[in-house]
Amino acid sequence: MGATPTADGIDLSQRLAPRLDRLIAFRRDIHAHPEVGHAEHRTTERIAEALKTEGLSPRLLPGTGLVCDIGDDDGSGRLGLRADIDALPLHDESGTPYASTIPGVAHACGHDVHTTVVLGAGVLLAEAARRGELQQGVRLIFQPAEESTPGGALDVLRSGALDGVTRLLALHCDPATDVGRVGLRVGPVTSASDHVLVRLTGPGGHTSRPHLTADLVFALGQVITGVPAALSRRLDPRAGISLVWGRARAGGAANAIPRAGVVEGTLRCLRVEAWQEATGLLPEIVHDVVAPYGVTAHLEHTPGVPPVVNDESTVVLLDLAGRFELGEDGVVPTEQSLGGEDFAWYLSQVPGALGRLGTRTPGGATYDLHQGDFDVDERAIEVGVRLLARAALENGWGAVSPVVPAAAPQVAPENVRVAPENVRDAPENVRDGVHVARPVGRWVPDR
Repeated sequence: MGATPTADGIDLSQRLAPRLDRLIAFRRDIHAHPEVGHAEHRTTERIAEALKTEGLSPRLLPGTGLVCDIGDDDGSGRLGLRADIDALPLHDESGTPYASTIPGVAHACGHDVHTTVVLGAGVLLAEAARRGELQQGVRLIFQPAEESTPGGALDVLRSGALDGVTRLLALHCDPATDVGRVGLRVGPVTSASDHVLVRLTGPGGHTSRPHLTADLVFALGQVITGVPAALSRRLDPRAGISLVWGRARAGGAANAIPRAGVVEGTLRCLRVEAWQEATGLLPEIVHDVVAPYGVTAHLEHTPGVPPVVNDESTVVLLDLAGRFELGEDGVVPTEQSLGGEDFAWYLSQVPGALGRLGTRTPGGATYDLHQGDFDVDERAIEVGVRLLARAALENGWGAVSPVVPAAAPQVAPENVRVAPENVRDAPENVRDGVHVARPVGRWVPDR
């Protein structure tokens, strides 16, 4: 990764300095006014206003979100910089002066930072374009509804917003990495993530006579332990398959066998092939596990997102930019996580990479994502802006060449339906005696 920067005469730190306070104020405003997926109307307006102030011409996406082109398209395609703009339905417990003013909604995953970083990079790149320093056009993509399933990225793709983009970059806040550093990895960096719900029904009865009815709670317990165990034995263990339940509910009295019970969780997987195979295995396994107990099983498996697979040449580009702007110690390796990220849908179409932006104050507390007390060291904003702007400048000078990622997901995004309504009551198919429903488009917590 020893390429030499070709735009090293451009001092991004100096150019950013007079704008940094405004960017931090912008982030705090977005943080204080969070909006959940597909409802980011104010957020979209604020981004558009900020871009227009810089003389740019943003284009609204259908519903919410927007894109904005910077520089000319010479036929070689544009570099895309993507930010997700939605918040989570959580209470803000940060206690900061800029805490959420919207009850039950908070930026607990750092999307306010992602938005501000891409906005700031766009501001610097707009100036570079005016000075004749931007050698390849750039497209800013402010995407709605990343926290929904299967993700707002599919809406962006269907709108044509990725047309003409030949490489794509994104950063995600990493509260386990110190501010001033970025974590990079070639290949899979996140996991596939699906939502799984199993609902059991039976005739109910008295706990003194389980043999005369279907012992539903016992059967539910078998689902809780047996389905993950069987799945782990049917799939390659190197794929890192993980089915973990987060909610179980049945009954209301100690001496009554209930008529219904439900268990709900997430299915995560490190490899696309195993992820696809699990879809066919789940109905079979659920059927086999509950068959001895006389209950009826309804399986709802909501396909989420495939793994994010980072393209090698794009990681080289980010590494180049990171070492130039942050120093040799500013780029660190990062591990593949079991978290899901709909940035993966873009990388099924074009090469790109997701980097992890350090947000922890050195020696300070480590805040977890998707928790109400999550906050960042705001120095990460400057780091992210300079990193993405430098990468865009170097990309234009041909510092690296794009390649198609060998491990690109094999699931075409156009085959995944997106519907805003909750479709729990959609018609079900019966497979191996298990009623299988495939609802999509409803929010699933903490992907």
